[in-house]
Amino acid sequence: MRRLYSTFAGGWPGTGLLFLRLVVGSVLIVRAGLRLLADPAPISTIASAVLGIAGFLLILGLWTPVIGTLAALVEAWKILSMPGDKWLWLLLGTICAALAMLGPGRWSIDAHLFGWKRVDAPPRASSSPSS
Repeated sequence: MRRLYSTFAGGWPGTGLLFLRLVVGSVLIVRAGLRLLADPAPISTIASAVLGIAGFLLILGLWTPVIGTLAALVEAWKILSMPGDKWLWLLLGTICAALAMLGPGRWSIDAHLFGWKRVDAPPRASSSPSS
């Protein structure tokens, strides 16, 4: 994860990434829940379950590059193969792909687990030659 991002954005950019994660994750969870309650076809059930779990992990900011890419691919698959609101799926897929490329920001589990850590080395004991 550290190789993907040189730093995890903080400040206003980090706050913006947090808002994006919260909004897109919430939308994925709500839409997946509504779809699962409607007793859909088996393939749609799998896609909805994957998107619901992806939404939860995006909110937490856990495995963001992998989960964002997976959610974007599922949304692209829905655009190509299912009837429905293709513009919403395009928007959700684009935001998920952008999160996968930009990273989760400083306020995420990814930043806590994989971010740069400061290690303070204890001072070296001065070695003076004994006489």
